[in-house]
Amino acid sequence: MTAAPSRRRVLAFAAATAFGGLPGQDSSASADDDIESHGMSAFGDLGYPADFQRFRYVNPDANKGGIFSQIGPDRAYNQNFLTFNSLNTFILRGDAAQGMEMTFATLMVRSGDEPDAMYGLAAEKVRRSADGLTYQFFIRPAAKFHNGSKLTARDVAFSLNILKEKGHPLITQSLRDFNGAAASDDVTVTASFAPRRARDVPLFVAGLPIFSRAYYTAKPFDESSLEPPLGSGPYKVGRFEPGRYIEYQRVKDWWGADLPVARGQNNFDVLRFEYYRDRDVGFEGFSAGTYLFREEFTSRFWATRYDFPAMRDGRVKRDEIPDDTPSGAQGWFINTRRQKFADPRLREALNDAFDFEWTDKTIMYGAYLRTVSVFQNSDMMAVGKPTAAELALLEPFRGRVPDEVFGEPYAPPVSDGSGQDRALLRKASQLLDAAGCPIRAGKRVLPDGSPVIIEFLIDEPSFEPHHMPFIKNLGILGIDATVRIVDPVQYRARRDGFDFDITIDRFNFSSTPGDSLRSFFSSQAAALKGSNNLAGIADPVIDAMVDAVIAARERPALVTACRALDRVIRSGRYWIPNWYKASHWIAYWDVFGRPATQPRYFRGIPDTWWYDPTKSAKLPQRG
Repeated sequence: MTAAPSRRRVLAFAAATAFGGLPGQDSSASADDDIESHGMSAFGDLGYPADFQRFRYVNPDANKGGIFSQIGPDRAYNQNFLTFNSLNTFILRGDAAQGMEMTFATLMVRSGDEPDAMYGLAAEKVRRSADGLTYQFFIRPAAKFHNGSKLTARDVAFSLNILKEKGHPLITQSLRDFNGAAASDDVTVTASFAPRRARDVPLFVAGLPIFSRAYYTAKPFDESSLEPPLGSGPYKVGRFEPGRYIEYQRVKDWWGADLPVARGQNNFDVLRFEYYRDRDVGFEGFSAGTYLFREEFTSRFWATRYDFPAMRDGRVKRDEIPDDTPSGAQGWFINTRRQKFADPRLREALNDAFDFEWTDKTIMYGAYLRTVSVFQNSDMMAVGKPTAAELALLEPFRGRVPDEVFGEPYAPPVSDGSGQDRALLRKASQLLDAAGCPIRAGKRVLPDGSPVIIEFLIDEPSFEPHHMPFIKNLGILGIDATVRIVDPVQYRARRDGFDFDITIDRFNFSSTPGDSLRSFFSSQAAALKGSNNLAGIADPVIDAMVDAVIAARERPALVTACRALDRVIRSGRYWIPNWYKASHWIAYWDVFGRPATQPRYFRGIPDTWWYDPTKSAKLPQRG
């Protein structure tokens, strides 16, 4: 059997606000003070001084050269894991190639050993008004595009404004509190924000790509295209074959290479992303040396397949490295836009029918823990009864949320591991009866008399084994359920258009979540094509809890608001949680060097690794 979570679905870039304080207000500055800094963070806690030389987790003397090849482990915006037909990743149309974001510079970049801090790349510094509504970014004189043209503040203003107007819905929604940008000259760009703006919008803005205004005067920005756009990042598009592979070439005279935020990084001459639609074929490619690095997401492979010759003789290594970031939510998301899923009792019955314990033991070699929270593996997850601080947020909504919100948070049941836990199936049947869904002629029917029919939508066959015992249990309850596999392009279109009953996906949040929560849980996002609100959650109480997270003045208040939000989401039974593990399984041909210290808040691969030419003999020899 095949196994385990799909590739980590990082569906939105993490962000947080600048310099600390209440959104739209600085708690430490006087009314007339502007604040100038080399970096930004949610609560004002920057770990690096203005004169820092490099991040602590990099090797500043890392070798430059060689190739790093992999199956991409994550995606952003319209990128697809299984294929690509476009090189425009910041719009809704098309299926873009993974890695395109590396070809663009941003105003600032994240630190990997701080929860949410960012430091200057194209912007050498930022000045914030005391009310937090305007940010001036000052562009480095050396910044330029790959064709040698100067990167100016006018390019930055163009980029931010066009993304707000025509960008991917995940971008436009996150920019709703961003009023616009204007350049007073080639060096200074001012971004303005709405009063009481969300805490993470300024940092989201600072992490967006910078486009060439001149390039897009002759080309429509919102067009899906395979023409490589003009970038300014450490890599540019090299060779590619749509749906098979894409290579990015290191820009050897890149203007940002010796900046503190880039030193010791971007070390490979070529970064290559391979595409396979079948996991077995993909694994065979790795074992043969077709590509050199693999993050393993299939527990069956991890448990049984790493015994090929190159592994046995030491040419291939494998490791398990910790993942300290919130593990987030992987699960089957129930499309509540469809009337048949309107009753939470029916949705809870679906939860009772999934036997995680059997699935983990039988299909996944006992490798996983059960997910229960959208903030899994973090202090933002609700545990036990609400604290006084949580109750202060929740009490105004008593009577509008289930009573369980004020007690222990909902967790999916623990089965007896038999695959068909009779007690849980009996409970599920009782819930369905209570929801007005009785058995008639051996089939479960809805209150209107129509049969309960469910289609699970997936885009790769590796998840079929996880569905089949679930579907069998649903059949015992009288529910007709099937799994449908569609091609990656069709899957993406149906997912973005919410054309499914139930689909499996994974998302996670930064350690300082903010406005990005709206894309996953808000009423507005429920109707926004391409949003991450797969379940169609449209609950004013959840909207209020999201607002409380965004308005938090300090980290303890943020944690409290996230826990309150978690309780309300879990009470709605919007999804059937899957599984997680707080680590990365990695395997690689032993031709790389790696720093002694791993960044805490992201994998750091390939960013901080390098090619070691002294180990090149370990590569498979080609005839």
